Amino acid sequence: MDSTNVISWLISRWRIGALIASGLAVACIYKVSTETEEQRAQKAKQKRENELSRVAKQISNYALDLHKRYPTGEIVISDDDLCKQLRKPHELVASALAMLLEQKQVQRAPLAGYWKLN
Repeated sequence: MDSTNVISWLISRWRIGALIASGLAVACIYKVSTETEEQRAQKAKQKRENELSRVAKQISNYALDLHKRYPTGEIVISDDDLCKQLRKPHELVASALAMLLEQKQVQRAPLAGYWKLN
């Protein structure tokens, strides 16, 4: 089959493509409209947890990189500097640091707003 035959075949059957596309759109709308508030809340919670884990991993990787560059000293960084370095909102970085604190991967420094990266 050459290209002109393929194109003419597709043009003659455009209604089938439109029918399939509209069927997919209806299925997506149905799925979204039948989702309960509990399911939406569960999805949002799972998304938040995944994002926190991702940011915590970024913080850990950043700490490892700094320890490689400065192997003899302790690494202390402020919340704000970490937010700027990772380009993440302060609330998200603070939550990730709290999670890392529970896992004993960071410690609070004596200065308010500063963290010691283990």
